[in-house]
Amino acid sequence: MWWLAPVALVSIFMRRRPLARAAVVGGAAYYAGKRRQEGQYREDDQEARLQELEAQQYQQQAAPPAGGGGMSDDSMEKLQKLAQLHEQGVLTDAEFEVQKQKILQGM
Repeated sequence: MWWLAPVALVSIFMRRRPLARAAVVGGAAYYAGKRRQEGQYREDDQEARLQELEAQQYQQQAAPPAGGGGMSDDSMEKLQKLAQLHEQGVLTDAEFEVQKQKILQGM
């Protein structure tokens, strides 16, 4: 009967090995699932921030510029006087364009 002792020990370990393997596999699957969910949360958060920024940019582009197009009253008066001088023939087309660009760039 002394030879039954090793067989009994082997059968005990053989039965426990599948349980240990199942525990390891289950733990690894749980950890992988947890990591996957954390990654999904990060991606969702990043997507929400990107959509918020795109909405802000869209609102800024769609909003009319403040101050009637960005031109001051002084610039409008200068352009009107410049147009009158051009119509009267005091300024050539080239001179008119140069002066107009100076006024527009000075806004």
